[in-house]
Amino acid sequence: MQISSIYIVMGVSGSGKTTVGKLLAERLELPFHDADDFHPAANIEKMSNGIPLDDDDRAGWLADMAKAITKWETTGGAVLACSALKEAYRQTLQGGARQSLRWVFLDGSRELLSDRIEHRKGHYMAVDMLDSQLETLEKPAYGLHIELRKEETPKQVTDKIMQADIASETKPA
Repeated sequence: MQISSIYIVMGVSGSGKTTVGKLLAERLELPFHDADDFHPAANIEKMSNGIPLDDDDRAGWLADMAKAITKWETTGGAVLACSALKEAYRQTLQGGARQSLRWVFLDGSRELLSDRIEHRKGHYMAVDMLDSQLETLEKPAYGLHIELRKEETPKQVTDKIMQADIASETKPA
């Protein structure tokens, strides 16, 4: 059985995880999955009411994604957009994998992120939840870090990821 790569596009709300994740999946010819689709209704209701999730709220959500990662590895790989704010959450997700996950951290200023959230339509995450996510965020010391810029398009961000990923695969061992 062949094990395939799993890419996790991570960051706080407004970082472009879903948009960039979909573009990356398209470029890599992999299925795309959004962590929001794994949330139970109670979590979505809580966030919709401006109440931050706690670790207990996230436990089942993370466990379900870890199980899915195990499956995706054996079915050709995948791209997952997921906030993965804390190292413990990332370790739970990694626990579902047989090989190292490929982490892409989209990092932006609070000003840029809040502007993006304010102009987004049809999403339950309100701008007043951003500070809670930024306070919770433990930036990873590994993976690919992409510093977001206002003038960059999602396609340009995806191009950076592809260039960095291809370059990392061609480095000598």
